[in-house]
Amino acid sequence: MKNRANKRAPRSTDEKRPRTPLRELAVLFLKLGTIAFGGPAAHIAMMEDEVVRRRRWMTHDEFLDLLGATNLIPGPNSTEMAIHIGHRRAGWKGLVVAGASFILPAMLIVTGFAWAYVRYGSIPEVKGVLYGVKPVIIAIVLQALWSLGRAAMKTKLLALIGIAGVLLTFLGLHELLVLLGGGLTVAAVRLVVRAVKGQQSFLSLISASPLIIFLQTSTTSAAAASFSLAALFLFFLKVGAVLYGSGYVLLAFIRADLVDRWHWLTESQLLDAVAVGQVTPGPVFTTATFIGYVLGGTKGAAVATAGIFLPAFVFVAASGPLVPRIRRSPTAGAFLDGVNAAALALMVVVTYQLGRAAIIDFPTIALAIMSGAILFRFRVNSAWLVLGGAIAGWLLYGR
Repeated sequence: MKNRANKRAPRSTDEKRPRTPLRELAVLFLKLGTIAFGGPAAHIAMMEDEVVRRRRWMTHDEFLDLLGATNLIPGPNSTEMAIHIGHRRAGWKGLVVAGASFILPAMLIVTGFAWAYVRYGSIPEVKGVLYGVKPVIIAIVLQALWSLGRAAMKTKLLALIGIAGVLLTFLGLHELLVLLGGGLTVAAVRLVVRAVKGQQSFLSLISASPLIIFLQTSTTSAAAASFSLAALFLFFLKVGAVLYGSGYVLLAFIRADLVDRWHWLTESQLLDAVAVGQVTPGPVFTTATFIGYVLGGTKGAAVATAGIFLPAFVFVAASGPLVPRIRRSPTAGAFLDGVNAAALALMVVVTYQLGRAAIIDFPTIALAIMSGAILFRFRVNSAWLVLGGAIAGWLLYGR
C-alpha cells in the first residue's frame, strides 16, 4: 500500500488550493461588472488588483498564463478572463457564475439605456447627449488603435498585413476572410522559415481554426434580409465565435451585416449603440444587448446577449486545460499575430466610416480633437471623457 501511494502523481497546485465559494465569486464579479469602465485593459487591471494583490487567489505568473490564453481564442478578452478565473477558483460552476456575474450588470444597464433610447430617442436633449458623445468615441477608438497598433505591428510583415487588410476591406472583401487571410499568411510564412527544422504541420493549425467552422455560415447568411430572433441569435453567435482583437472590431461586423447587407440598422443607430456601450461599464460586447433591444425588445436583448457571449464560455472551457500547450506553439502564435494585424485593419476602416457620420461640424471637430489630445497626453479614464462629451453635447445641441 505504501509503495502504491508513493507512485501516485503529485497533486496539482489547483487541487491543493482551497476552492472559492460561489457566492464570493458572484459578489466580486458583480461589483467589477458594475464599476468596470475604460475597456478590456482597464477591466483586466482591476481583476489583477482584486484577484492577485488583494485576495491572493493566484500568483502573477498564473494570472499572466490565463491572460495569454484569452489572447489565443476569439471573444471578449476581459469577459473570458473573468470566466477563466472562475473556472480556476471554483471549477465548472465557478466558470458560469463568474462569467455571468461580470456580464449581468452591463446587460441590465444597457437594456435600460436601450429602453430609454427607443422611447425618448427623438427628444432633443437625448439627441444632444449623443451628439456630444459620438465624436469623443471616435477619439477613444483612435487612441486604442494607436496603442494596439504599436503592440501588434511588431514586424514589417505584420505592418503589410495591416495595410493589405485596410485596402481589401475598403474593396469589399468579407471581414472573416480578411481575418483568416491575415492569420494564415503570417502562419504560413513562419512555417516556411521553420520548415527545414521539421516543425509543426500547417494543417494542424487550419483544422483547429474556429474561423473555418463559421466561414460558410457567414457567407451564406449574408443573403438573408428578414428579421427574426433566430437570425439575430445566429448572427451574434457567429460574431462571438470568430471575433479576434479589440471589442471595437465588433463594429465592423455589425456595420457590414446589420447596416449594409441586411438593413436592420441605420448608420445613426449603430453609432448610438456604440455611444451607449461607451457610457456604460462592463464588456464592450454588450453593444449587442442594445442592438437586440432596438430590433426585438426585451427578448431581442436577451437573445443577442446570449448569442455573443455563449462562445466565450465554450472556448474557455475547451482551452483552459490546453493553455500550456497553446502557449508553446509558435504556429498558433504566428496565426494570432496575423489575425491581430488584420483586426486592426478592420478597426481603421470602421473608424473612418463612423467618423464621417459623427464629426459633422465645428463643435464635433473640436470635441474630437480635444478628446484625442487629453487621451494621448494625460491617459484619463475614457468614461470621464464620455461624460464630458455628453454634457457638452447637451449644452451645444440646437444652439
